[in-house]
Amino acid sequence: MTAAGSTTRPVIVTGSDSGIGRAIAVALAAAGHPVGVTWHTDQEGGEATAAEIRNAGGRAEVARLDLLDQNSIGETVTGLADRLGDLGGFVNNAGTGASAPFLEMELAEWQRVIDVDLTGAFLAAQAAARRLTELGEGGRIVNITSIHEHLPLKGSSGYCAAKGGLGLLTKVMAVELPEHGITVNSVAPGEIATAMTGNEDVDPHTVDRPAIPLGRPGHAAEIAATVVHLMSPGAAYTNGASIVVDGGLSLMGPVANQG
Repeated sequence: MTAAGSTTRPVIVTGSDSGIGRAIAVALAAAGHPVGVTWHTDQEGGEATAAEIRNAGGRAEVARLDLLDQNSIGETVTGLADRLGDLGGFVNNAGTGASAPFLEMELAEWQRVIDVDLTGAFLAAQAAARRLTELGEGGRIVNITSIHEHLPLKGSSGYCAAKGGLGLLTKVMAVELPEHGITVNSVAPGEIATAMTGNEDVDPHTVDRPAIPLGRPGHAAEIAATVVHLMSPGAAYTNGASIVVDGGLSLMGPVANQG
């Protein structure tokens, strides 16, 4: 896998025990990639993702990854790459959030979100990039951010700060890593029908969202499809982009202001 093209080399997907991460892992496996699956608290979910991949004829390796344990992150990523026997791509999907008004946000909660969504993501991506550089065959890194990489959300100061920071970190990586044949992009989902939004295992076409131009939340598979594209030869010239997949939600501010 190089910046000029890609093959179906292994890809690690963090937080792939459920939701968007699971959808990404399964879709990459369907595209022919061996997949490294990680979980934090839901081992059963991680093993279920791996089983789904294996039952479809793919290859999966599983590891626990704790983004709050900064000393173990690099070891976990490189260890999983060792078990896969190679590494061609990395998807930074694991994350968390906290909801509280700015004036009431506790430092401990702020720090937890920053530690997981920004510092943990940084350390995981750094470990993956170092392994890709050592292998010398290039690769792809995709950071899963959020529409709130770009737009504020009341009551989510830590989450927005972390995702905004990860978005700009993506661009720094995209400037520095191409000399090693590595491209770096972010995918910024809007509302997706997962447990995090209270719509796990719900057909998003049955959920009414009049504030979104498409009128519904997204499906995790629709995020996964974007990641699969970024890992493909067709995305060889895509670098430093933030691809917003939100059904047009981010357009509604300007539309509302036209009245």
